[in-house]
Amino acid sequence: MNNRYTKKWFAILAGATALSLTLAACGSNSNDTGGASSSPAASSAASAPASAASTAPAERTLKDGLGHDVKIPANPKRIIASYLEDHLVAIGVMPIAQWGTSKGSKQDYLNDHLSAIPPVPSDLPFEAVAGFNPDLLIIGDTSTVAGDKYSQYSKIAPTFVLGDEINGDWRQALLKVGEVLDKKAEAQKALDTYDQKAKDAKDKLQKASGAKSAAAIWLVGNKFFVVSEARSSGTVLYKDLGFTVPAAVKEISAAGKANWNSISMEKLATLDADYIFLVNSDTATGSEALKDPVWGTIPAVKNNQVFQFNKAKSWLYSGAVANSMIIDDVLKSIVK
Repeated sequence: MNNRYTKKWFAILAGATALSLTLAACGSNSNDTGGASSSPAASSAASAPASAASTAPAERTLKDGLGHDVKIPANPKRIIASYLEDHLVAIGVMPIAQWGTSKGSKQDYLNDHLSAIPPVPSDLPFEAVAGFNPDLLIIGDTSTVAGDKYSQYSKIAPTFVLGDEINGDWRQALLKVGEVLDKKAEAQKALDTYDQKAKDAKDKLQKASGAKSAAAIWLVGNKFFVVSEARSSGTVLYKDLGFTVPAAVKEISAAGKANWNSISMEKLATLDADYIFLVNSDTATGSEALKDPVWGTIPAVKNNQVFQFNKAKSWLYSGAVANSMIIDDVLKSIVK
């Protein structure tokens, strides 16, 4: 073979061999799990598990309103928080069961959120609760766990009791539920959003009608009840929206301890309220009490300043969701 062609052939062969070795080395670097890679993507992937582990939820121990040290699961999925569902909805948590009564009543104003959630009886029978296989129970008032009930519930699932003081203040209850479920930021955001809405609504009402008085009245079973000054929708009307408290409401609130206290027709006739927000649970039976001649003598009735709502509305409840809906009702009624 010509020497010139021989040299050229060996040069080509040497180059191909070098290229093959280079490609083999690259393949080894990208696939060898035993060696470290200098690839940024590989470095990121290698560090991902450690990062995820550092932010993963962990079991926590919190002291509840009765002094119990409660071990809260790392990521509870099957939660029962009977009559506290407003707070759950406000922070984006769905319970496994919702509050209900033997007559089929529930918190209808939450239907948009909880329509697919089955009810659990309001007195929380042990068998019914256990049947839902919950991984966490959150209970509001202490009477629910009176006697040895707490130990019985604790055998079903970790049980956290808010206690009467916190449960009696929906703002505190919302924040505490957020803490228990490791959603403190979501709870604070829900509270801040509500407070801003209330402030804006108060300003609109002042511009629309000035300083006015109001009362919330509930008609049920042919009897009237008035909301307490510092409870339920009373806190929305008087504290958040700035309505003046009528003298009759002050008197009854001071004497009664319930959210809604009985008021006679004769007392209603003296109600010095510019507006009455009437929750009518008697529409199905004809609302006979509204046909009483005394009802027609009430100033707000005579002035056509009674705004009526059915029992599916949120006026009988309390929480960021319920109260926000109440504000909407008040604005639609008064601000034209």
